[in-house]
Amino acid sequence: MPRYRYFVVYKPYQTLSQFSEEPGKKTLKDWFIVPKDVYPVGRLDYDSEGLLLLTSDPSFNLALLHPKNAHSRTYYAQVDGHVPDEAIKKLTTGVVIQVNGKAHTGKAADAQLLEEEPLLPQRVPPIRFRKTVPAPWISITLTEGKNRQVRKMCAAVGAPVLRLVRLQMEDLHVHGWTSGQIKEFTREQLTRLLHI
Repeated sequence: MPRYRYFVVYKPYQTLSQFSEEPGKKTLKDWFIVPKDVYPVGRLDYDSEGLLLLTSDPSFNLALLHPKNAHSRTYYAQVDGHVPDEAIKKLTTGVVIQVNGKAHTGKAADAQLLEEEPLLPQRVPPIRFRKTVPAPWISITLTEGKNRQVRKMCAAVGAPVLRLVRLQMEDLHVHGWTSGQIKEFTREQLTRLLHI
């Protein structure tokens, strides 16, 4: 049995990124069975979905989360209303958001409007649908990870987020996965995919 274990999961919507129970909310424990010493590396908000790394290896926290390492993370954000070219341009040059009550100019992001709706698992419950208001998707790749950064960035350019999915970290992705899916990896596989 390896010393440390490594898992990648597709965290479902409205699930806390923790195993400890919290009244009235689902946690990772409701979806995934892993050894007791396995914990998430980083987090995804309760109302966000997608790729989350779980491991018992404490060195992965520093390798992935320290700002100097600047690992890329790609998100698909479904937003409320028409997104003008100017909004995408602002996302790619860096927008000002509030972080811990202070103004923070985010690093430039790779952002683009998706021409077609991405193939993703159905969200339960689905977003509200309004026949007269479009709900396009934006792909955003960041190299920093401030709290609720994608949501704040999109709101700052007039495109509030309806649904947010993390699809990829470096070369590790969950394209084609189902919500609640889990796969185990080796350390060697993850260090190669995550460029650690």
